[in-house]
Amino acid sequence: MTSNPIYTERLTLRPLEMSDAPALFKLDSDPLVMKYLGNQPLTVISQVYTYLENIRNQYTQNGIGRWAVIEKSTGELIGWSGIKFIEEESNGYKGFYDLGYRLRPEFWGKGYATESSQAWIIEAEKNLKINQLYASAHVDNIVSQNVLSKVGFKITGTYDFLLNGVLIPCFWMER
Repeated sequence: MTSNPIYTERLTLRPLEMSDAPALFKLDSDPLVMKYLGNQPLTVISQVYTYLENIRNQYTQNGIGRWAVIEKSTGELIGWSGIKFIEEESNGYKGFYDLGYRLRPEFWGKGYATESSQAWIIEAEKNLKINQLYASAHVDNIVSQNVLSKVGFKITGTYDFLLNGVLIPCFWMER
């Protein structure tokens, strides 16, 4: 895995660090952010440290993972995006690369999800030699479906994602 930042026109993408916990807590404690994810908003910052440890372990084990999305103009961490290697079965697939992102609501509608996703697609193809990417979007999350469509994903089916005993209806998307 490269740990060199990825730069886009308006963003810097870099590996997440433990010091990012307060910004990630702000992200994941927001009910709007969690609306389509099947997760309850975080209530204590200690939950973020566990989450960050898991992400940092993915960097070591799989050479890839979700990275911080930093707005260049402010230097502020506004969310995360990246490619995650999924080892457990999902929709009949196992051992695949998933593109994902999560941004704070005040940064929605500015094209940042599309911009960071496009940067990851380029990174996947040119440097990581990953030719097949997958993504999921809640069937009611039209905005996320549109972002993924803009960067070349196609809906290839629907499935129910099981999270914490709850089935979440999703579109399965491939690029």
